Amino acid sequence: MTRPVIGIIGNARIIESRFPAQLVGENNLRAVADVAEALPLMFAGNPKLADIADLLAVVDGILLTGARANVHPSRFNTVPDPKHEPYDEDRDGLALPLIEACVARGVPIFGICRGFQEMNVAAGGSLHPEIRELPGRMNHRMPRLETGEIHPDLAIVFGDRHDVRLTQDGMFARILGRETIRVNSLHGQGILELGGRVVAEGIAEDGTIEAIRFKDAPGFALGVQWHAEYDPQTNPVNRALFQAFGDAVRAHKAIA
Repeated sequence: MTRPVIGIIGNARIIESRFPAQLVGENNLRAVADVAEALPLMFAGNPKLADIADLLAVVDGILLTGARANVHPSRFNTVPDPKHEPYDEDRDGLALPLIEACVARGVPIFGICRGFQEMNVAAGGSLHPEIRELPGRMNHRMPRLETGEIHPDLAIVFGDRHDVRLTQDGMFARILGRETIRVNSLHGQGILELGGRVVAEGIAEDGTIEAIRFKDAPGFALGVQWHAEYDPQTNPVNRALFQAFGDAVRAHKAIA
């Protein structure tokens, strides 16, 4: 096999109200195949179905995708509230130790939205279930019609909505070649307190943390709060991130 393999975590869903399933959005698969130039391989987000050691023996990198479900509050010592459901505790049970294993072994890992939040929790950080409720914060959730329905136009839903300031000379600034970028925004939950091993390298206009890295990771270990998988074929910011991820995965494969 010439192409490296990137494992993409699945999300628990119920199909037709009765069939349990594991799903991955096709945009994630296409981003890995088209831009990172790797073979996308979905794995179950469930520790009963996916063994971390066996998984890391097969893949050269890990993509932690966004998802509808929030990280369960018990993972950061907070009482759960039904209004912040759904949760996917099986994914929590796999993703959090998987992050620790990847960082320890130097396996490249890229977290998007929920994956970004999982990386912070794995490092001992906490989340806020509704960032927009904090003083001075904007509504980071996806656009809706006056009826409350999600806007039908995906170009509007995933359109860039706010700026992110990047740390000067940080990893993101070096990858992207700039210190201010504009990103989409489709999340309610967000970082409240940073984990001890996590460095914030991107901050939104309202102070929300949008880009992080593991400071002690021997390999690529970055996370973004926005949905970089939506348009990396055409968006230069998201393309550069997936290309850098792909480069890291190929380098890891070469020495593994």
